[in-house]
Amino acid sequence: MLLFQDLNITWLGHDGFLLEHDGFTICIDPFRISKARKVDVICITHSHFDHLSVEDIAKLVGPETIVICPKECASALQTYHPRIISPGQSIQIGSMTVKAVVAYNTNKFREGTVVFHPKSDGKLGYLMTLGGIVVYHTGDTDKIPEMENYTCDVALLPVSGTYVMTAEEAIEAALVLSPKLVIPMHYGSIVGSLADAKRFSDGLSGRIRVEILDVE
Repeated sequence: MLLFQDLNITWLGHDGFLLEHDGFTICIDPFRISKARKVDVICITHSHFDHLSVEDIAKLVGPETIVICPKECASALQTYHPRIISPGQSIQIGSMTVKAVVAYNTNKFREGTVVFHPKSDGKLGYLMTLGGIVVYHTGDTDKIPEMENYTCDVALLPVSGTYVMTAEEAIEAALVLSPKLVIPMHYGSIVGSLADAKRFSDGLSGRIRVEILDVE
């Protein structure tokens, strides 16, 4: 766990994170988590199995938990009566704001067609504001032009390549976003390794603070 100002950030592995501020908890993309707990909000970025894990979501849902997801996840999560959100839309929950933004691939082609995460699918990243701190969870994406319009204090960036940005591409994205803190993700589980995270960190040395977290 890392304390950034008064926000606790816990990496749950792969793209999963737990954010805690003033007793309020939000979890993004839980996958193969080791600990069950009840959280206030769960945000799912898209329907791929390593992001939409019904088994892991069940470990986190309590009577008052709000689940937020894109339309493509709605049927799988209908038990929880999710709030469906599209890029550009925001949901206010108490003092927290969740804004959905686009997440997509730009250079993953097969026979001239984008594979894995085409923009037309409406897969998501999230800009989450807690206690005045803006956290950007990119979801599964490449470096995209829309990032030039995002402002955040903390950026959670994939670094493993194949389905998402490589470490080198993530360095470029971090420099565009210019957050106070960046944490690498999307490695060590499905694809990628700690070496990707370290290469990413080394590339930003002296420019942006990078923290490589241990999995809880």
